Amino acid sequence: MRVRAIIRTLASRIAKGAFHRAGLDAQWLANSPRHNALGMRNMGIRTVIDIGANTGQFARYIRSILPDATILCFEPLSGPFAELRSWADREGSGRIHAFNLALGEHAGTAKMFEHVDHSPSSSILPSTAISHTLYPQTRHHESVAIQIDSLDEFLKRSEITLVPEVLIKLDVQGYEDRVIRGGLSTFAAARVCISEIDFDSLYDGQCSFRDVWMLLDQSGFQFCGNLDQTYGPDGHVAFSDSVFVRDAK
Repeated sequence: MRVRAIIRTLASRIAKGAFHRAGLDAQWLANSPRHNALGMRNMGIRTVIDIGANTGQFARYIRSILPDATILCFEPLSGPFAELRSWADREGSGRIHAFNLALGEHAGTAKMFEHVDHSPSSSILPSTAISHTLYPQTRHHESVAIQIDSLDEFLKRSEITLVPEVLIKLDVQGYEDRVIRGGLSTFAAARVCISEIDFDSLYDGQCSFRDVWMLLDQSGFQFCGNLDQTYGPDGHVAFSDSVFVRDAK
């Protein structure tokens, strides 16, 4: 058995060496953050709140990880929302609920910059020249009126029961701090938060990693790593999906 283990180790090193020489990297699938979900499979997650759901990209992923969880999806743009709701009705078996709504600090109406060439990058905040250079698909936009609410007030009025443990995902293009401030009670009761963080200045008035971390730290969360991260041309991290976990009580 020991000889077999040595052979497997040598084979792994040889394979990785070949990948490195080709300019590639290799790792075991089981060790991939997207595959193991940074341990979230074992946290007893029963409710997922997907804020900035677009057409349901994250909802589809997390459902494959947590098939028994109830998922609440929030998406303000009518086009992506129609696709999201169609998928939820078709695949959800009553466990996926879609709301045509943005979340922030207060209820009302707002203007959103819908990127006609790439709807997932749309934001309440205007995109910057840096964003237009790095991601040309953000150059063209239409101004769209949307409905907005705070997470705490929406849940209170809706009388929705969040079955613990709760996971909250944020992907709102630099608006994450406003969503957290409008949902402090809900975040304080959650176990996990996954927040997109822009490290490049892609939106005017965007929040920083420090802004998000300080708000979540007040609710007892700790940064635990990145589920995903995207790199710029020079190798720096342009943005990430950062995972924060609060210790179970």
